[in-house]
Amino acid sequence: MNNVPTKHEPLRNADQTRRAAMLLFALTIGAISGCVETPPPGNGDDPAANSQIALVPVADGLTSPLGIVDDGTGRKFIYDQVGTVHVLNADGTVNETPFLDVTERMIDIGIDIGGGFIYDERGLLGFALHPDFASNGRFFVLYSAEKGETVPPAFDSQTRLSEFRVSDDDPDVADPDSELILLEIPQPQSNHNGGQLAFGPEGDLYIAVGDGGGANDVGVGHSPELGNGQDTTNLLGSILRIDVDGVPNPGLPYAIPATNPFANDPSSRQEIFAYGFRNPFRFSFDQGADNELYVADVGQNLIEEVNVVTNGGNYGWHIREGNDCFDPDNPSSPPAECANMGTNGIPLSPPILTYQHVDTNGVTIGISVIGGFVYRGSDIPLLNGQYIFGDFSTDFGDPDGSLFAATQDQNGVWTRRQLSVVGNNGGRLNQYLFGFGQDAEGEVYVLASDNAGPTGTGGVVYKIAPTP
Repeated sequence: MNNVPTKHEPLRNADQTRRAAMLLFALTIGAISGCVETPPPGNGDDPAANSQIALVPVADGLTSPLGIVDDGTGRKFIYDQVGTVHVLNADGTVNETPFLDVTERMIDIGIDIGGGFIYDERGLLGFALHPDFASNGRFFVLYSAEKGETVPPAFDSQTRLSEFRVSDDDPDVADPDSELILLEIPQPQSNHNGGQLAFGPEGDLYIAVGDGGGANDVGVGHSPELGNGQDTTNLLGSILRIDVDGVPNPGLPYAIPATNPFANDPSSRQEIFAYGFRNPFRFSFDQGADNELYVADVGQNLIEEVNVVTNGGNYGWHIREGNDCFDPDNPSSPPAECANMGTNGIPLSPPILTYQHVDTNGVTIGISVIGGFVYRGSDIPLLNGQYIFGDFSTDFGDPDGSLFAATQDQNGVWTRRQLSVVGNNGGRLNQYLFGFGQDAEGEVYVLASDNAGPTGTGGVVYKIAPTP
C-alpha cells in the first residue's frame, strides 16, 4: 500500500484512464459501487429550465474534499479525506493553516491498485459541529485509524469517532490535544466505511457505518448467513445515534437515546438507529419540512438507492439491493423471490428512489450514488424542496460524475433527472463526485476532484448557482 503524503499544497481561493485495473479492483472488493435506470423526464416543470445549473468554484487545491459545514456565522469548514479540515471565511478566503490535521493519527491511505492508480475509501470521512459550537467549541470527526490490540489480526483497520475542541487562543485552529475518543469500530476490509456525521434536529449525533467491506457482505468479519447489514449485534451496516450531552451509559463515554430501537435490548447494539445498509457513504437532514433523514446507500453490482430513514427501519441489505432480491453467491443475477422482512420480524423498508448502473439501452448512468441535500436556498427557486444528489462517475478510470435532482409527486412517487452544468462538456461534472454540503441559507455545494483517490491537488468545492 502506498502512503499518501500528509502535506499538500496550501489551498488557493477559487474566482488516467486505467479502466481495467479500476474495474477489477471494484469487482474484487466491492469498492463504493452500485448499478441504474434511465433518468425520467422532469417533474412537470419545464425540464430545460428546471435542470440547468452553474457551478461556481469557492475553493480549490484540495485533494479529496468530502464535505463542507457551515458554523452559522458565514465561516465554513471543508474536510478532506487525506486528514485535514480547512476554514473558508465569509469573505471567500481560505486559511493557509488547517483548522485540524489528523493525518498522523490515521492509517496510511492511498492504495496503488495498478499502474500508479491511487484509490481508497478510508481517511477522514466525517466532520460535524456541535449544535452549540459557537459557545462550547466542540466538534466531532470520524477517521480511519490503525487497528488496536483488540481488533482481530485479519482485519484491516478501525473507524474512530472522536470529539475535539477549538483552541482557547485561536478560533480558527483546533486544540490537537483535546481529542476524546468516543467509539472505535473494527473494520474487516478497507472499503465500505460509510463515515458521514451529522446532528439531528433533536440534538443527537448520527453516524453512518458501512457493512465492513469486501463484497456481498460476506467473508472475514461478516456475520454468516445474515451479513453485517442484518446483524444487530454489531455496529456495521447501520446508522448509529448517540447522545453526546447526556449522562453516559455505564461503560460508555456517551448516552444512548431512550428512543433508539434497541435501547432496552441487551442482545443488540443500543447505538443502532436504523440498519440494513451496505455503504451509507453520505446522508443529510432536510433543513425544512419534517427534517427527514435522507441516506444514499451505495449498491453492489446493479442498483443504487436513496432512502428516507426512520427510527428502527431495516433497509434490506443483504437481502435486497434496492427493490430487487439479492443473492451474495450470484450478485449479478437477482433471485425471483426473497424475504420481505428481517430475522427479527421487522419488514424491510423500501428505498424512495433507485437507479440501475446501466439502463436498458446499455448506457451507464453511474456506479456509486453520492448523497446530497434537499435544496432550501433562494438562489434557484425552481430547485426548492428537491433532493440534490449525484453519482461518483460512470467509470472508475474516467472523471465523469453526474448531478441529479429528485422530486416527489402528489402520489408520493419519486423521479430523478440529470442536472446539466452550463459550460461543461455534455453538461457533465467532468470530475469525480465526492460529496455535497449545505450552508445555513440552504444553498448547496458540490465537492469533486480530478482524481479518483486521495492524491494530487485537483479537489474543488463549487457552489450550485443559477445559470447566467
